[in-house]
Amino acid sequence: MAELNVTSPNLPLAPAEYESRYFAQLNNVLRLYFNQLSNPGDMGGATLNLNITTLPTSADFDTLRSGDVYYDISGGTATSYPLRIKA
Repeated sequence: MAELNVTSPNLPLAPAEYESRYFAQLNNVLRLYFNQLSNPGDMGGATLNLNITTLPTSADFDTLRSGDVYYDISGGTATSYPLRIKA
């Protein structure tokens, strides 16, 4: 999952005439930016908003990805199903 909190980079200002150093700087800035988008690392947050009517259940466990939230329906009543995160 890509990190959505990555800020867009400040691109270097283009010179009036061609300079290879400018294009090297531009490529470096863009490479770093795209690496951040591709490798988000740890994400943190204080709240989590979920649409509980569309959450998968433990019956869908085999199709879930690591980190997906689901209802554990293995016991209890429908009003007490705990939310779990697939490890």
